Amino acid sequence: MLRIIPNFRPLHDVGVAALALIVPCTILAQDPVFAQESAPVAEAGPRVTYADLVGLVERSPLIAIVEIADQARVKAERAPGLEPGHARLYLEAKTTALLASRTPLGESVAYLADVPLDAKEKAPKLKKQRFILFASPVAGQPGSLQLVAPQLPAGPEIEARLRTVIAQLAEADPLPSIKGIRDVISIPGNLAGESETQMFLDTSNGAPVSLSIIRRPGQPPRWGVSWSEIVDQSARPPEPETIEWYRLACSLPPELPEDAFLQNDRASRARAQEDYAFILQDLGPCEHSLG
Repeated sequence: MLRIIPNFRPLHDVGVAALALIVPCTILAQDPVFAQESAPVAEAGPRVTYADLVGLVERSPLIAIVEIADQARVKAERAPGLEPGHARLYLEAKTTALLASRTPLGESVAYLADVPLDAKEKAPKLKKQRFILFASPVAGQPGSLQLVAPQLPAGPEIEARLRTVIAQLAEADPLPSIKGIRDVISIPGNLAGESETQMFLDTSNGAPVSLSIIRRPGQPPRWGVSWSEIVDQSARPPEPETIEWYRLACSLPPELPEDAFLQNDRASRARAQEDYAFILQDLGPCEHSLG
């Protein structure tokens, strides 16, 4: 689990106790560093989505903001996996803020990043530019990082959004990931147009999660999610851009699996399929702009 750095303060603003966590580091220039595969620099494109940020935080042992101090272009023959039209850069940077980490981080770091070339086939000048790094430490090489995702240009808006996501994940730590839909049952009511559908989900840790959809004559359908063993009719849908929303919108399958139905009659199955389609529509798409 990531350790959130309180208040997300720049390193030069933290106290002596916090600085004691920062280990001395050396800038690595040995050939083995150049042979590592690196993540590309994010090119200008669509705005980074909420789903992008959650995915980045969940798979990153370390998240930091750095300012580039120096760069060197790695020769193509020493950069395996380099895509055409790109250059691999060896970057030295100063850590200006440590947002979340499972390990201490030094004030100076080094890492590799692939960047697109300009029309003259030259690499961009990144010195003094600030980036957000999603990385992991390189074992046995203090101060060296391996990017686990493209570095992103730093700025007030994306930094604020990222900090929100980090805090949300910390608060929602018990929420399991959704693996699929296990059981589905739909029961008609006593009145025409009245029904209740329940869907029980498979989760990463076996914790119970269920969806319920209630229809009443003359009223719009109402659905909710329960993150416990209690199937509560007062359950509500998750708010957009929350971890609850992300768990559902980005993991639920596009259709109900055939082996999940506990009933064989067409009416029950058709009603459950209609209710599930309503849930997916209400959740909206899980959009990614970073691939």
